Amino acid sequence: MTLQGRRVLVAISGGIAAYKCVELVRRLKDRQAQVRVLMTKAAQSFVGPLTFQAVSGEPVHTELLDPAAELGMGHIELARWAEFLLVAPTTANQMAHFALGVADDLLSTVWLAHAGQKIIAPAMNQQMWQAPAVQRNAALLQSDHVQIWGPGHGEQACGDVGPGRMLEPAELLNRLETLCFGKDLDGVRVVVTAGPTRERLDPVRYLSNFSSGKMGYALAQAFAQRGADVHLVSGPVQLSTPMGVHRIDVESALEMHTAVMSLALTADIFIATAAVADFRVDKMAQQKLKKNGAPGLMLNLVTNPDILADVAALEGTKRPFVVGFAAETEHLHQYGREKLERKRLDMIACNDVSVAGLGFGSDRNALLLLWNDGSCYLPEADKDQLAHQLVDHIIEKRQLGVQH
Repeated sequence: MTLQGRRVLVAISGGIAAYKCVELVRRLKDRQAQVRVLMTKAAQSFVGPLTFQAVSGEPVHTELLDPAAELGMGHIELARWAEFLLVAPTTANQMAHFALGVADDLLSTVWLAHAGQKIIAPAMNQQMWQAPAVQRNAALLQSDHVQIWGPGHGEQACGDVGPGRMLEPAELLNRLETLCFGKDLDGVRVVVTAGPTRERLDPVRYLSNFSSGKMGYALAQAFAQRGADVHLVSGPVQLSTPMGVHRIDVESALEMHTAVMSLALTADIFIATAAVADFRVDKMAQQKLKKNGAPGLMLNLVTNPDILADVAALEGTKRPFVVGFAAETEHLHQYGREKLERKRLDMIACNDVSVAGLGFGSDRNALLLLWNDGSCYLPEADKDQLAHQLVDHIIEKRQLGVQH
């Protein structure tokens, strides 16, 4: 785990988005990071310190001169302890303090005394964010090597719509993990497919499946965090594009096949997590199909191209390291091994989608990995954690020259 043991100080200033930081601290603890929380007086008006003490397992720091701190100088202790100082949410007032070097409370003094990575996650009214004074302060902070994450665009608590929302906890966590990674995959070109495909029957209906795309998106994110050049060919999903990933949206299996084959020729690694429809109708109806009292409907289906097999069939230097996925409901090892050999894959990741809480639509999964002369099991975990484990196995087998 990239955040395991890393020291993160989450500093919370006075904004309505302070409530989101409860989730952020919980997620950091799930990653086994060491987490401490600092709150300004204004932040305590939105969320109580006891809440953060409960989720962090540590006392919450609120006072500049803390009698319980070593020598009474808590700001120096905290500043020296933290590897990462993340201020979330960061108000316009707090940005001004940081930019001007004002040190009149615990947070602003810790900020000046901290020699590690400083990060702010702005959250404010959209007009405030776009105000010239705030933009000047943002530019000044960037020149001081402060990382500014956000703000996001959307509806705000005041009812306005625009830039000013604090990034979601999952995005902040993703970016923190990225800071922890070495760029060992710099220059490696990766193509990932994700999500379902849709095969249109008529202008209003289609054939599809329950794939959410979460596993593929987690893999794309994991590769990008380690410096790879990642192209994500995605079916229709309700997911945000991972940071640093090139996303190509498609709908049908034919569209995905076209996109993948053009990218695969220059790819080093290809991973097929998408649940691609095996069949499509031979001819889509131009008008909505009517029931008209008929007892049933006959559809003439034709086979879609096999994207995974076609990439695996590439020859010579044009062939990437090919990893397939197999969503099964029984005989995981047998069916996975058969698919590995039949399609001449380098590796296959098999998951049992009949298990409640795993697979399609879930945030968690478990995988059986198979390759030509070996196997291993990755036990149940969050999909983003599982993705990093899978990346490690793919890189190891590719470097060892595992062949189909």
